[in-house]
Amino acid sequence: MIERATSHANIQSMLETLRSYQSQAAQMPADLPSAASTASVQKSSFGQLVSGAIGQVNDASVEAARLQEAYERGEDLPLADVVLGMQRSSIAFEATLQIRNKVLKAYEDILNMPV
Repeated sequence: MIERATSHANIQSMLETLRSYQSQAAQMPADLPSAASTASVQKSSFGQLVSGAIGQVNDASVEAARLQEAYERGEDLPLADVVLGMQRSSIAFEATLQIRNKVLKAYEDILNMPV
């Protein structure tokens, strides 16, 4: 098997494939972000990530409430959309609650560790 993988024809085939990928990459537009420019992107702290996640859960809840109120007012909304929005909100809240519980449990375990 190793002989087939390292055969001259197989190596030449791989080199041709790499060269074709290289030529395709050279033809791509130059305005795409490079690895150097993406390295300069600001890193988020843990607090910012948690705040963003909680904000998304809140947005889902607000959207579900908006859909429910619009449906109750008689606007032309499919009931399935309203129910799906409410379920998304509920699942997001439950997932956030479970994550909070696990973080608190881990914190308590760390506090109770003997030194």
